[in-house]
Amino acid sequence: MFIGIDLGTSGVKVILTNTEGELVASASSSLALSMPHPMWSEQDPQHWWDATCECLDTLSKSHNLATVSAIGLAGQMHGATLLGRGGNVLRPAILWNDGRTEKECVTLTETVPAVTDITGNLVMPGFTAPKLLWVKKHEPEVFSRIDKVLLPKDYLRFKLSGDYASDMSDSAGTIWLDVGKRDWSDSLLDACGLSRQNMPDLYEGNQVTGSLLPSLSKRWGMKDVAIVAGAGDNAAGAIGCGIINPGQAMLSLGTSGVYFAVTREFRSNAESAVHSFCHALPDRWHLMSVMLSAASCLQWYAANAGYKDVGELTADIESNTGADDDATPYFLPYLTGERTPHNNPAARGMFFGLSASTTRAHMARAVMEGVSMALADGIDAVHGCGVQADGISLIGGGVRSSYWCQMLANVSGLAMNLRQSGDVGPALGAARLAHLAMNPEIKPSYICPFPKLVKTFEPDNSHFDIYLKRRQKFRELYFAVEPHF
Repeated sequence: MFIGIDLGTSGVKVILTNTEGELVASASSSLALSMPHPMWSEQDPQHWWDATCECLDTLSKSHNLATVSAIGLAGQMHGATLLGRGGNVLRPAILWNDGRTEKECVTLTETVPAVTDITGNLVMPGFTAPKLLWVKKHEPEVFSRIDKVLLPKDYLRFKLSGDYASDMSDSAGTIWLDVGKRDWSDSLLDACGLSRQNMPDLYEGNQVTGSLLPSLSKRWGMKDVAIVAGAGDNAAGAIGCGIINPGQAMLSLGTSGVYFAVTREFRSNAESAVHSFCHALPDRWHLMSVMLSAASCLQWYAANAGYKDVGELTADIESNTGADDDATPYFLPYLTGERTPHNNPAARGMFFGLSASTTRAHMARAVMEGVSMALADGIDAVHGCGVQADGISLIGGGVRSSYWCQMLANVSGLAMNLRQSGDVGPALGAARLAHLAMNPEIKPSYICPFPKLVKTFEPDNSHFDIYLKRRQKFRELYFAVEPHF
C-alpha cells in the first residue's frame, strides 16, 4: 500500500492506493488563507501539519495501514517556509500567490543578469527567491535567524521524518535551482544572502529521502515506512495522468489553465513567460504555460449574467451562436492579470465589439473563445521552444463540456484527447512516486499509465481558419490596450 499527500492552498488531501495503483481511500481537511495586507498571502505551517495529521488519523481509524510501505508528497509550489535552528517556524509561510515582491524581482534580475539562462525562467513575484529578499529587507531580525528554507510540502516531510530534503520539480520553482544541471545555483543563493547550508538536500521525485518517525509509525499503526521525495503540484498531477515521457502533454482546465509538456532536455522560452522546470522523474524536464483565469472566467460571467451555472451558459452558447457569428464580440480573459505569454500582473479583462445585435449568448461565447485563444497562445509559446506533442490530454473541471473541448481543438488546430480523471489530482502522483521508489525495477509507464481515452476531438479545419483570423485580432487588441492597464 502507498500513501500520497497533497498540500494544496485550500486544503490537504491524503489518499491510500494499493499495489495495483487503485484508489482505496481518501481523506481531506480544509485550510484557511491569511491576507493581512493587500497583495499578501500567507499560511501558518502548523495548520498544514495539523490538517495532515487529521487526515492520517482518519485513514488509520478506517483502514489497517500496517502494509503501507511508502509515503509520497506533493504540494503547492514556491512558498517560503522559514525555519530557525531546531526546526522552529520563524514567521507565517509566504505563498505562491503573494504579490508583494515586484521590486525584489527587479533587484535579483539586476544582481544576477544570467538568472534566466540558469533557471530558464523570468523572476516573478510568485517564486521563492524574491520572497527571501523581501524578508531580508523588511524583517532583518527574522532573516538573521534563518537556518533552513523549505517549500511547503517539504515542511511536512520534516515533520514526518526529521529530514531537510526536496525534489527537483518543486525546487525548480524557487529561482535558486540551476534547472539544466539539477543542482542549487551558488550565485543565485548568494544574491539572496543564503548558501547551500540553508537549503534542503536534493532528490529525484522517485527517491527515498528518509523514514517515518517511530512515534508517528506507532500513532498510525505503520512500520518501516519510507518517505519519498515527491513533486510540486503540477508535476505530480502530470505523473498521476501518465504524462511522463517526451512528446506527452496535458492541458488542465481548472480555475487557472496550465499547458504541460515533457521534454528530454532542458529548454526555455522565458521571454514569453514559459516556465521551465525539472520533471519529477530523472532525465526529464517540462515546459509549462500558465493562464491565471481560465474556467474561472466562465464562472464569473455565468454568475454575473444570470445563468444558474456554467452548464446552462454552455448550452446557451451551443443553441444560439456559431463560430462564424459576426455578432460575437471579443473578450480578453485577464481578470486577475496574466502569466504566459504576457507576464503582466496588471492586465485586465475587456469586451470589445459590442453592437445592438449582441446577446447574452454572444457575450458568453466571447468569454469561452477568449479563454480558448489565450490557452492557445500558451500552447504556441511552449511549442516555440521546439517542442511538439504527440497528443494533448485534457483534464480538469472544464472538460465536462464537450462543446468547449471541441472549441479548443478548433482554436488551436490540435487534437484534444479527453481522458478519464477523478478528483484525486496531485495526491495520486505522489502515491505513484512512492510506488516507483519501492519498485525501481518496474518501468514508470507501468505504474504511471495513461488514463483511459474517452474521446478525441479533432479540429474542424473550416472553423480553425475562422479562429486563425480572430486570434490575430485578439492579440492585436491586447497590445492596443496594454498601455492603459
